[in-house]
Amino acid sequence: MFSVSNLSCSKGDKRLFSGVSFTLQPGQWLHLEGDNGVGKTSLLRLACGLSALEEGEITWNHQPVVQNPEAFRADLAYLGHQLALKEDLTPMENLRADAAVAGRPLKPEDALKALVQLGLRGREHLPVRVLSQGQKRRTALARLLVSPAKLWILDEPFVALDAAAQNALTQVINSHLAHQGMVLLTSHQAVSLGGVGFSYRLTA
Repeated sequence: MFSVSNLSCSKGDKRLFSGVSFTLQPGQWLHLEGDNGVGKTSLLRLACGLSALEEGEITWNHQPVVQNPEAFRADLAYLGHQLALKEDLTPMENLRADAAVAGRPLKPEDALKALVQLGLRGREHLPVRVLSQGQKRRTALARLLVSPAKLWILDEPFVALDAAAQNALTQVINSHLAHQGMVLLTSHQAVSLGGVGFSYRLTA
């Protein structure tokens, strides 16, 4: 179970939001909504531990994350606006390098399967720098398919994707939910996923 309780965030002298609380159970997803500038990305960064908490608490499996951050990070997959791809490496090499850094062996055939599922057949051995923005995003999203993480936190995962890629990503997320995964995401596109889902509108 993933839970945030009474989170607050400020930017300079401006309070972006306060009192944010919600809980995700296995198989559930939450669509974080709100106007531009209200702090959706800031909330996601707080939720995954990339920013320090001002107020409130985050728990994972009924334990405060601050007590065992390593266990939480091992169960977390985060995709933000910055795709964190190495431009000189190929999509295949990026996936395998990420897995190696995380201490997880990744077979070439498993990496290839993930890339093909997201529409990158024939581009798996090209340097990332020559790919389109949509293809780069597909490469980053392929990390989800080879990750054992139970909790996915995704900031605008559908952006820069064509209709076919959006459908493929929806299937990937639905499969994760069907296997009792959890998803917290923002999206300007309409969200229609399987499992049990709900929306949380962020306001100042």
